[in-house]
Amino acid sequence: MSTSTTDRRPPALDGAAAAPRGGTRRTPPSRSWRTARERMPAGGFLAPAVLLVTLFLLAPFVWTVYRSFFSDSRTTPFSWFDNYALFASDPALFRSIQNTLMWVVGTVVLPFVLGLAIACLTNSGRLSRLARLCVVLPYALSGSAVAVVWNFMLTTDGAVNQVLTALGLDSLAQGWLLTWPGNTVVMILANAWQATGVAVILFLVGLQSIPPETLEAGALDGAGGWQQFRHIVLPQLRPVSIIVIGMSLVNGLKSFDLIWVLTQGGPGRATETLAVSMYNETFLEMRPGAGAAIAVVLTVIVLAASWLYLRRQLDVKGV
Repeated sequence: MSTSTTDRRPPALDGAAAAPRGGTRRTPPSRSWRTARERMPAGGFLAPAVLLVTLFLLAPFVWTVYRSFFSDSRTTPFSWFDNYALFASDPALFRSIQNTLMWVVGTVVLPFVLGLAIACLTNSGRLSRLARLCVVLPYALSGSAVAVVWNFMLTTDGAVNQVLTALGLDSLAQGWLLTWPGNTVVMILANAWQATGVAVILFLVGLQSIPPETLEAGALDGAGGWQQFRHIVLPQLRPVSIIVIGMSLVNGLKSFDLIWVLTQGGPGRATETLAVSMYNETFLEMRPGAGAAIAVVLTVIVLAASWLYLRRQLDVKGV
């Protein structure tokens, strides 16, 4: 039995469903609505975290920026950029910037170099576990505890001067925390003693993730120990190096507890960093406007340095 040509219906075009008999055609939901509906559960899970970050990070920062434009005197409350002009007129803040730069360089270079060297030396061997424990143990201490230990060593009658005297090196004994820039340098060394532990851990993780076949192939091609380290090990440690340098950079810029316990920014205000100056101006000098300006400048420096460094590293890596 043949079918009439008038009963043949063309197939539905563009994926649209044929309209049911005796009814209206149903329009499928739009793609944007389906995407929004799928993202609603994820937004519900993220909402508490976003709320906490807004309340405890963004809102205080906005208030700090707002407070930095107000003077600490009652006669002229709104001062525009007078608090920021203190960086050019106050010698203590200029010295604070110098110390902060010294801390950044020291806290980035020393933990990176020492951590990488110790990780390479203790990656294998009988005494490697004991050596790693001795290096990592200071990282478990708080900054205040580290400051107490180094204060016992660096005072005028401390352990360092007593050892020098016992060895007949009386001329080298001195007040390690009394003169600038030596006091800043020894505090940077104390910070590196603590911070090297986490660098060792991260570099050990990176070293143990390198395939042994890669090193064996390099040895078969005639590459020596230094050539393998330079051309094989270091390139594969780049992701770990980004983390180590980034953490050291941020910690160096916001260092406070070690400096405060050892010298409280003294003698005078010679060893202050921006973080210590912020606390000193706000709570000791009772100038919250100047303290807010220092906090804003420090935050901008931390964010800018971290962003520039990570952007450069990620661009080099090709991400």
